[in-house]
Amino acid sequence: MQHLDLTVIRQALAWARQGETLWLCTVLSTFGSSPREPGAWLVARRDGAHVGSLSGGCVEEDFLERLAEGAFESPVQRVRYGEGGEFDGPGVTLPCGGLLEVLVERLSPGEETLAHLSALEAALTGQRPALRHVDLTGGAAYLEDDAGLGERVIWPPASNGESPGRARPGHVQLRVGPVARLVLAGMSPVAEACAEFAQRLGFEVIVCDPRSEALDGLSLPGVERVATLPSTFIADGGCHAATAVVALTHDPRLDDLTMIEAVTSEAFYIGVMGSHKTSAARAERLKRSGGLDEAALARIHMPIGLGLGSKTPAEIALAVMADIVRVRRGRARDDL
Repeated sequence: MQHLDLTVIRQALAWARQGETLWLCTVLSTFGSSPREPGAWLVARRDGAHVGSLSGGCVEEDFLERLAEGAFESPVQRVRYGEGGEFDGPGVTLPCGGLLEVLVERLSPGEETLAHLSALEAALTGQRPALRHVDLTGGAAYLEDDAGLGERVIWPPASNGESPGRARPGHVQLRVGPVARLVLAGMSPVAEACAEFAQRLGFEVIVCDPRSEALDGLSLPGVERVATLPSTFIADGGCHAATAVVALTHDPRLDDLTMIEAVTSEAFYIGVMGSHKTSAARAERLKRSGGLDEAALARIHMPIGLGLGSKTPAEIALAVMADIVRVRRGRARDDL
């Protein structure tokens, strides 16, 4: 599955290689109803050709119209849509009544732009998560290594104590990482429900099960089916830093091997289904047979998911995906 962010950057790269001037737009913040989260991208040319989205359509329409009229010549500009207008220029009222703040960067053709976009592509394809720093005064941007977890848009503290949106800090940090991936170890009713939830959350979903007949029962389009042991898939490089690995079969032969291999990977979330009693017994097995130490065991969420009192496969899947999203957003359980 090709995530929209990756599609945007690859199109930007293609245009940059053709010597085109580009406008890269990033959603910085939203308030109220918004179909796109902070960090979402759109890239456009002066002639209106564009890839990506910022909202349900009204923001894109206004931006492209003004771009065609010659606006946005500054290297960098912050624009606010919604009640209260923009930081620069006349306001546009959103039908949903919300607020949307957008960063607009003008990228001139050249080796510097090509190198920067290539680095963004590398981060999105799993080579390394990155933190993108953008100077809001002059437009300079650079990347540094990042853990890949937490909010996608990070504002530095405002020096005068005001909120970042009003204080206009000198720079913003934008988290760029691989497309979120969910590796499901084995097919089960809970795994199928998890796959459906994960797809709606924008995850790339991969189901690994050596039983090809079990995979044949999965009807969700867009889910990758791999007829092999999950541990083999993980050992062959199936996990990057934005991967969640979950085992939801109640089969210790499958689940334990998956956990033993997963803890050696970069996966940000590793979990296995089972009661507290089952989890305690599994921990002993993993120490005895798998040679896992306490640090490795601490990486495994067992029992998996948030404690919602879930009973049905759909409820268990909801608890699992909610916990995965919590960890990916860098939220502690106590903050919920």
